[in-house]
Amino acid sequence: MKLSQFKFNLPHDLIAMYPPKEREDARMMVLHRDTQTIEHKTFRDILSYCNAGDLFVINNSRVFPARLYGEKEKTGAKIEVMLLRELDPESRLWDVLVDPARKIRIGNKLYFGPNDDLVAEVIDNTTSRGRTLRFLFDGPHDEFKKVIMGLGETPLPKVIQRPVEEDDEFNYQTVYATQEGSVAAPTAGMHFSKILMKRMELQDVNFAEVTLHTGMGNFRDIEVEDLTKHKTDSEEINISQETCDLINATKEAKHKVFAVGTTTLKVMETVVSITGKLKPLKGWTNKFIFPPYDFNTADALITNFHLPKSPMMMEVAAFAGYDFLMKAYKEAVAEKYNFFTYGDAMLIL
Repeated sequence: MKLSQFKFNLPHDLIAMYPPKEREDARMMVLHRDTQTIEHKTFRDILSYCNAGDLFVINNSRVFPARLYGEKEKTGAKIEVMLLRELDPESRLWDVLVDPARKIRIGNKLYFGPNDDLVAEVIDNTTSRGRTLRFLFDGPHDEFKKVIMGLGETPLPKVIQRPVEEDDEFNYQTVYATQEGSVAAPTAGMHFSKILMKRMELQDVNFAEVTLHTGMGNFRDIEVEDLTKHKTDSEEINISQETCDLINATKEAKHKVFAVGTTTLKVMETVVSITGKLKPLKGWTNKFIFPPYDFNTADALITNFHLPKSPMMMEVAAFAGYDFLMKAYKEAVAEKYNFFTYGDAMLIL
């Protein structure tokens, strides 16, 4: 398929700047693939679409305060640094994105904090905006992480055009996030509250966890028209034997497997074998899913409404069917659903 096929008119006022007051109060569009029909519900209605024995697979990755603001040595130029991943804890090496990138060269030093609490040296260029930084810090690693987390802020996507607020630290996170490492929240899971999950468990609905640490590749523009030519960034994943066993057993028992989010679905599709069984993996995935694609894991998908021409929209189109998803997005715009990170939910059955 072509990149241009995923373009649609999204009024800017439909991009949610804030989440609903209660997580499960988000609206939910339900897509029935078998009948090609659409329902309009709220997320708390998810209870009526699952049965005892069904399994919800969730991404337990936790967002960390990955955005730092610093100054370049000598010139004092303001620099934004997005921490992507720690390459080596001992030598304090990190992969980062910098903005504006044209001002940052190998050998430059960057100063962070009101009293220059932290200093980093640029030691490599990785991409047009990518750099490798070595943080100059003499204390133990725990103290270093405490300093860097104290200086960082919640990395809300730039399309949410407002300053980061105190509540974002909680809101831009799932209630079950435990494994620190994402620079972007697995947003489909943000609609679950602890109370709603408890109600589901009382209905004998099961949960299983995977980890995918979301990277910035999901928010970079795709620059090729032919999607087969696109190369996506690798992301760190972990799916345990216990989770694989739960998913495999659920499928064998003919119960439904719900993938909560495109990240979760990507993990499952990465580790499924040709026999249809999932196998554990702790490693990396650079899987890029777009139509046409035959899924071998989930029976249903929970997701948000995504931005035009985004990789997440393409993965959802592969699951729902391209024509059906474009019809649903057109209806979502007409019905004024909220899009993107803090937006409404979609359930595809």
